[in-house]
Amino acid sequence: MTAKCKGARVAMLAALFMTSAVQSADALTIDVHRDANCGCCKKWISHLEANGFKVIDHVEGDMTSVKQRLGVAPRLASCHTAVIDGKFVEGHVPAAQIIELSKRDVLAGIAVPGMPAGSPGMEVGGTQHAYQVIGLTKAGTDQVIADYPAK
Repeated sequence: MTAKCKGARVAMLAALFMTSAVQSADALTIDVHRDANCGCCKKWISHLEANGFKVIDHVEGDMTSVKQRLGVAPRLASCHTAVIDGKFVEGHVPAAQIIELSKRDVLAGIAVPGMPAGSPGMEVGGTQHAYQVIGLTKAGTDQVIADYPAK
């Protein structure tokens, strides 16, 4: 092997290493708080991981206290609550809206209230009910962030 080939091989390996390091550094870390017996929460975690999130899974004995501590309004409640960059993510919120949350400084968090069929983690035989992603502003008002129609 010539010195030129060895140099090219080293450069390619270095580029591969740097690309892998950048990709792992870009992974968003999210803390998910859930009840131990909730299967849909585990499916939502799988949705996040499939979309590049690093999930720290916290099994909780008292989800009501977690929601109160994080400022989740009861009207926005669902089964699990996550935290990313100091903001709450309540329920079956799609990964795309979680990524967009970082661009909205006015929001304290986002939620998909209830457990609508067809939302991430709530896939049920192809059924998709209409649902909205609701943002809660730091002033306490709701904003519709995204609409997902029924199919």
